[in-house]
Amino acid sequence: MATLTGARERAGSGRVPPLAPAWSTIGRVVEHRALQYRRTFRASLFSSFGVPMLFLTAMGLGLGGYVDQNPDPSLAGLTYLQFLAPGLLAASIMQSGSFEAAFPILGGLQWNKIFHAMYATPIQARDVAFGNIAWIGLRLTLVATVFAIVIVLFGASRTPLIVLAIPVAVLTGLSFATPIMAYTATQRTADKFASLFRFGITPLFLFSGTFYPIESLPSFLQPVAWLSPLWHGVDACRMLMLGTVDRNPLLFTIHILVLVAITLIGALLAARTIEARLVKG
Repeated sequence: MATLTGARERAGSGRVPPLAPAWSTIGRVVEHRALQYRRTFRASLFSSFGVPMLFLTAMGLGLGGYVDQNPDPSLAGLTYLQFLAPGLLAASIMQSGSFEAAFPILGGLQWNKIFHAMYATPIQARDVAFGNIAWIGLRLTLVATVFAIVIVLFGASRTPLIVLAIPVAVLTGLSFATPIMAYTATQRTADKFASLFRFGITPLFLFSGTFYPIESLPSFLQPVAWLSPLWHGVDACRMLMLGTVDRNPLLFTIHILVLVAITLIGALLAARTIEARLVKG
């Protein structure tokens, strides 16, 4: 209660100049999230690492064995595992980023109000937002790196450029995490998250070129896939891991610019909605 009162008094007194550099206070937020994760990481090991590995094994090797017996011309001579792996890398990181921007953020704003406690200190509202975004980026980098190593062990990457696919996958995850974080800051309960994941995240996971080329979709659905940030991430990762960036560098550049733009807009919106939420209490 004291922290809420302190935050309201601080908000009512006008803009308070920060008492520490922004990078320092953002670092404190990241440190808090890291300490939280150190206590709870065991519960997330299967969802973060196990599920993508199962998808890669079951779909890439299991189903892929049948697909490779009758090669699809749209695969352009690739094995199904080689086609699937880049898309699964981007899609898995998207799912992880979406989850990290939902329940943990709502917890800090509503359930334990730890972000309100931070706001009662020299930490600014934007530092809370950007610190959480930075933590999500670090978290996604860890997951993407481990997954990329597994992809290499499976022999599913054709070039060393998979190293560059890791930051592209992380950028894909952040392009979902930042808008979802902005939305989460407007919620008081987790009731609407089920609809968000069921009717938003899951369809995008299935229909953004992860498991099959979007050219296989009905013509009226293909523009929907093109509008999805996940398709941009999947295609960019695939171009890197298959070594085809040089065939269409303009398209690759467009993919990256779209993901960067969505991430930046989402980050600014998240900073605004989190500040509004912290001021209201």
